[in-house]
Amino acid sequence: MSRLDVRTVDLRAINSLTKYPSIPTYHALDPRDGGLLAECVAFTGPVTLTEKIDGTNARIVVLPGGAYLIGSREELLYARGDLIGNPALGIADALRDVAERLTVAAADDRITVFHLEVYGGKVTGGSRNYTAERRVGHRLFDVAVLADPAPMLDWPAPRISAWRDGGGQRFLGEADLVGRADALGLPTVPRLATVDAADLPRDLDGTHAFLAGRLPRTLAALDGPAGRGEGLVLRAADRSVIAKARFQDYERTLKRRAGRR
Repeated sequence: MSRLDVRTVDLRAINSLTKYPSIPTYHALDPRDGGLLAECVAFTGPVTLTEKIDGTNARIVVLPGGAYLIGSREELLYARGDLIGNPALGIADALRDVAERLTVAAADDRITVFHLEVYGGKVTGGSRNYTAERRVGHRLFDVAVLADPAPMLDWPAPRISAWRDGGGQRFLGEADLVGRADALGLPTVPRLATVDAADLPRDLDGTHAFLAGRLPRTLAALDGPAGRGEGLVLRAADRSVIAKARFQDYERTLKRRAGRR
């Protein structure tokens, strides 16, 4: 599989194969009201803590042969050489130059997907925490590699969705992710610490205090004073387990609990 021609390949299949999966919250969400439950994700061994940035998920899909696609979490927005692209959330404009550089990562037998957070500007209501001048930035948070994707391009849509939702995508572990980012000159989401899983809090109050202690302010500010961060992402060293913990989820849950006392 030496090349994929974006003019003839099934882009719906590429889009579905490369979408970023949903990440569970560290404490389970109550389906009744969106609050947090006592049950939490179990980790073992070293756990890397990274900042969760309040932006929009984006991806750069590097295809065999050096073509690339830029997408949001849900749809593809731009292909290399396009005269007109989808301007949604400024993603294509923010990542086009980055994507051109990433063609050096093209391989003859695989698709490489760089998942980034695009933030600042007017991307979200929390953008003011990162910039006073409406600058737009990006940070890499995951890389997926689809080895020998040719057979999957012929799968029916339900099979692709089931494969993706069932954990079929293969993501780089922490060491390989950081090494790939360094080699390509890509800024990653800030890494705060690596802790032993046994030292992670298990209760809601403890986790809220843990968040506040580890991330009093964002480490990804683009200009001006650093505002509030959104939360943390917790990752096992091999990325076999991953979860997110957001300030607002804990604050909303603890406020409701206090109101019922």
